[in-house]
Amino acid sequence: MGEGLPVFKNSSVFRRFLISYVIILIIPSIGGFISYRTSISVTQSLSIENSVTQLQKSQEILERRMAEVEGFTRQLAINQELNVLMNESDNVTNVYGIWRAMRNVLTFGQTNDFLQNYYIYLANYNLILTPGSSYRPDHYYEASHYNGMSVDEWTKQVLNKSHRSEIKPLSSFVNKGVQTSVITYMQSLPLDSFYDSTPAVVVVIIDEKIIASLLSGLTERYGGWVHISDADGNTIVLQGSSEPDIKKLSTDPAFDGTKVSQFYKDDLVITTRSSTNGWVYQAGIPRQVLMENANKIKNMSWLITGVALFIGLLVGLVLAYRNSVPINRMIGVMKEQFGKDETVERNEFDFLSGNIANMITKNKLLESELNRQLPLIRDAFLKRLIAGEFESRDEIVSAAMQADINLLRGVGYTGIIQINGYSGMDSVEILNELNATRLLLKQALSEMEGPIPMTDMGSDKIVILFFFREEEAIQADEEKKITETLEKLAQYVFNEYRITIQASFGDLFSSVVEVSHSFEQAKQTLEYAVYMNKKGIMWNHETQVENNTYYYPMDTEQRLISTIRAGELDEAKRIIDSITAQNLNQRDLSIEMKHQLVGEMKGTFLKLLDQKTFMEAPLFESVKRRIIDIGFSEPLETIQGEFHTIMEELCGFITNKKKDTHIQIIKQMYQYTLEMYTDPELTLYRVAEQVERPEKYISQLFKEVTGVNYSDHLVKIRMDQAALLLKNSGDTVDEIAARVGYNSSHSFRRAFKRLMGISPSAYRQSCDE
Repeated sequence: MGEGLPVFKNSSVFRRFLISYVIILIIPSIGGFISYRTSISVTQSLSIENSVTQLQKSQEILERRMAEVEGFTRQLAINQELNVLMNESDNVTNVYGIWRAMRNVLTFGQTNDFLQNYYIYLANYNLILTPGSSYRPDHYYEASHYNGMSVDEWTKQVLNKSHRSEIKPLSSFVNKGVQTSVITYMQSLPLDSFYDSTPAVVVVIIDEKIIASLLSGLTERYGGWVHISDADGNTIVLQGSSEPDIKKLSTDPAFDGTKVSQFYKDDLVITTRSSTNGWVYQAGIPRQVLMENANKIKNMSWLITGVALFIGLLVGLVLAYRNSVPINRMIGVMKEQFGKDETVERNEFDFLSGNIANMITKNKLLESELNRQLPLIRDAFLKRLIAGEFESRDEIVSAAMQADINLLRGVGYTGIIQINGYSGMDSVEILNELNATRLLLKQALSEMEGPIPMTDMGSDKIVILFFFREEEAIQADEEKKITETLEKLAQYVFNEYRITIQASFGDLFSSVVEVSHSFEQAKQTLEYAVYMNKKGIMWNHETQVENNTYYYPMDTEQRLISTIRAGELDEAKRIIDSITAQNLNQRDLSIEMKHQLVGEMKGTFLKLLDQKTFMEAPLFESVKRRIIDIGFSEPLETIQGEFHTIMEELCGFITNKKKDTHIQIIKQMYQYTLEMYTDPELTLYRVAEQVERPEKYISQLFKEVTGVNYSDHLVKIRMDQAALLLKNSGDTVDEIAARVGYNSSHSFRRAFKRLMGISPSAYRQSCDE
């Protein structure tokens, strides 16, 4: 009897334990099904996202190519040889000029496959110029013409008509006997032509196949279709489908053209719209292609689930048998603890603890992923900063805040640390070793100096930025501190890891916009140190390199132009001062090089004046004359002062123009408010639509100019009008509330009392008395 009881208990526990394991084994099956459904959903979402991205990238490439086509026509518009031909009289035949135009002008399009087939029509010569030859219009029409369009229609609609960046939709076309479909880009010359007929017309014929090649990834990879239409609904490109199907799609009420992606019948339809020209891009991808990866996941999930169930059953049997005896003791403890048998039967604690552990693990993974993304953002910001890709200080400060990088006062040094001994080595083992070495250097430097902005440069270099931490920091003291830090770092990594390094630093940058310049100096200093076999740490001012060529890089010129156009005088002066210092203090320029430098800088300002913003300004002629009158033989300091004066005038003009524009906008807001204050639906959004400016922009502008919020101004207008009506009319308070734009008389009374200090009835009574 004593022996039978344990056997009975063990059998009961064994059965319960086995049942619990079977239930546990069912859970992975459910989990497998949920995982399968989730995997399908995630895979489908990723496929949709990738398809949308691919369509958007194709759209970007196409728009960039079309922008290059437009830029090509603008190049032709400023070409002197072509302008001479356009302005010659009808009775003059400049054969040599035509030959030069064919030779020089018509070779611009060799770098863009959208410009493979184009021509220029000269009205005064009645001549068509192509890259290979020149034709009379009727001769050209015989070789290349639109199907269904006669030569007279072609001459009237294309050659003798004014065009402003006009695009002719997809049309059937015969090019030298070959049937194809094309779109046509047309631009009259000169660019500001507004008459029916113009001196010249540039016509670019773009084959549909060339445009379709940009979208081949969607049609060839997925076996889908692509359709591009202009803002009027005319077809630009159609691949993989037919025109009737596209029309049926667009007219079907079940299809929502405003959605980026949606399933329509058996296709995923992706729709994007260009913000520049209004073109609509649509791509259709078969559903079965999207589900290909999901089906693989499905089969793998069921296979793993089946194997896991089989193995789980075997393991459950073994564990149930082996744990029968010890589980009795656990049941006894639980009975003593809870006093109920149901607690043991439910056995919920194992599931709960397992789920909690799983949640903690996933939470840590998510936190780790978020922390991992921040260094990537910081690294991207630092790479853009040292490359000089930012155009203004405000843009740099905003990007730094996003990357959680403290720029302090924006004053400091840019340096490069190079790991020695790996030059020319690029094997996988060496690259792995360099990755580890760079990580060790960063960790060591962070331990010595705290968080310092650092980014990799190639496989064996690290770029570092040292910002001044104190307001009254002295340049010499900061250089000494940096030198001591780098020497300490070099000694530490050599003693610990037998790593040797050398470092170079550029000159002090007094603003974050000069970081890229300091970085270039650091690169040149490092090259000089390697060339001269200098070890340790070297500063740019220690190189004593004399240059016979002037310093005026293209990115500096573009930044100067952008800064002046934005009206940022201080930044523009800082750029000019930096250029002058570079060429005056660190270079030994010959007279010829100095003359070329001054000519380049004068050319920059003349190029800036030729932009529409300044061409219409009253100061155009005077400033242009001042630029031209700058002498080449004057000292650079004098020329620097002249440029400062010119920039003050230009930036002052931009500032005043902004102020005039702001005042005009405020006047429009005042006028529109006086006209529409009786409308209860009048909001800042409606006003923004009227003045054609963003809502947030006009809200801030109104506050800056007038000192009050627009909502308060609207309330004051309504209350002033209400006071006049209360005084001079016999309307009731409710009627007056409706007349001044209030749907609720209660809201009107509350607003009137808040602004006037008394209720409307009391105000009317005081007026009567």
